[in-house]
Amino acid sequence: MNKTAVVSARITPEAKIKAEKVLEKLGLTTTDAITMLFQQINLRQGIPFPVEIPNTETMKAIADTDAGRDVTVATSMEELRAQLGD
Repeated sequence: MNKTAVVSARITPEAKIKAEKVLEKLGLTTTDAITMLFQQINLRQGIPFPVEIPNTETMKAIADTDAGRDVTVATSMEELRAQLGD
């Protein structure tokens, strides 16, 4: 199928750069990702992931993580397992 439609969106440069780094690791281009998103929207007849307002507990966890509170850092799976008491 020939790609003949153009999609244009304005996003922050930071969001674009970060997303493109992730996509590169996955071996995908921005066009590949947008095509996959649109195909899933068509297949599911809706957004292919939950879109909802986080509850109070989730918002607190996000704020705490962003502030560096209650964050566990590990440099390996073994270290993480040890910290979690696994």
